[in-house]
Amino acid sequence: MRITLFLLRRLAGGLALLVVLSMLVFGLLYLSPGSTLQVLMGSRPPSPALVRALNAKYHLNEPVVLQYWHWLEGAVHFNFGVSISVETGEPVTTLILDRVGLSAELALYALIIVVLVGIPLGMLAGTRRGRATDRGISLVSTAAVSAPAYVTSILGLYVFGVALGWFPVYGLGTGFAGRLWHLTLPALTLAALLGAIVVRQTRAAVLDVVSQDYITFARLRGLRRGRILLKYTLRNAAVPVLTSAGILLIIAITAGLFIEQVFSLPGAGTLLLTAVTDKDIPTVQGLAMALGILVVVVNLLVDVGVLILDPRTRFSTKVR
Repeated sequence: MRITLFLLRRLAGGLALLVVLSMLVFGLLYLSPGSTLQVLMGSRPPSPALVRALNAKYHLNEPVVLQYWHWLEGAVHFNFGVSISVETGEPVTTLILDRVGLSAELALYALIIVVLVGIPLGMLAGTRRGRATDRGISLVSTAAVSAPAYVTSILGLYVFGVALGWFPVYGLGTGFAGRLWHLTLPALTLAALLGAIVVRQTRAAVLDVVSQDYITFARLRGLRRGRILLKYTLRNAAVPVLTSAGILLIIAITAGLFIEQVFSLPGAGTLLLTAVTDKDIPTVQGLAMALGILVVVVNLLVDVGVLILDPRTRFSTKVR
């Protein structure tokens, strides 16, 4: 019962965060330079009849509070309006669904690489503190996490795509194998940034775990090194690594914007940049809410994961 109330409280906090986010994004777009009416008219002459029709259709002649209320009424039912410049007249929900699949594939590909490479490297560095292996892994991860996403993307594209020709530099390929091959270089670029963070987090967590008394006792009992690493070290080190998933998600979203632009991938990041440039308020608002929902859901899943991995949190969780 206590855990259920805790999760409901976190969900309510997430919903409140989405409302605040929607108001901030709507207000900032409303105050940004440029006229929504001019975007809607395009190259057509601004006749009085056209202006009246557009004002009536999009509620542009109403106060900003009422404009936001009209948008919120539709957003509650996942109706974020229609695009006014990216693809005029196309429902925003359809635009997002058409683009989010590619972004999800890229993120999943990068996540698999991070889990298979980043976590083992972090554990290796943590269990060999002060040795050459630890110093080498720490040096590489520090360099990777310090490099801006657009620099890493351009460098990877030029070196591995243009100079060496190991990977394709444009297109999405055909079929599963073709799509996988074309997404490999962008996924490696994204995984380099996320993996560096995971390596550092895992190393710090492992250093803390291996100094605990139960690890020393397990060694004294003569347990195999592999069992100690998997059953005791990895499980206990996974909790602080898992709690950083929210930060990793924000970084992945930010870096994904540049990576999709550099590699010409028609994903959600490219759609967001195009919508901001064209002052397509409904599309920007819809994407912001979709990303906000993703962050809330991931953080809720992280809370559940922590409760599963560390039973002690189930008893320490208090509803205030």
